[in-house]
Amino acid sequence: VQLQAFGGGLVQAGGSLRLSCASSGRTAGNNAMGWFRQAPGKDREVVAAINWRGGATCYSDSVKGRFTISRDNARGTAYLQMNSLKPEDTAVYYCTASRYPHSGCSSGDYNYWGQGTQVTVSS
Repeated sequence: VQLQAFGGGLVQAGGSLRLSCASSGRTAGNNAMGWFRQAPGKDREVVAAINWRGGATCYSDSVKGRFTISRDNARGTAYLQMNSLKPEDTAVYYCTASRYPHSGCSSGDYNYWGQGTQVTVSS
């Protein structure tokens, strides 16, 4: 499974972005998928994850109510709608997929990683 993330960029605080994660090769349509992020000097942290049926399995407390994860299994694609962005959301965002239809909220639960897309939120 190869993953590629799209949609990052520079946005003002309070704005919105939508990230997409496209899978290719053996697509991730039947796999759990997730988004993680890593800010400079910080550890990689989970943002949100979703099982193969489309049920969200976890959200970081810091993004609950602002971010929404979704997926299109036919396209093997996951999305992250990010609203009410804050400067502390600035990070490289990575999409990921598990070998399994359900997975957890830790980076070790995932097997395939995309290259990351930069999200920068200005104040």
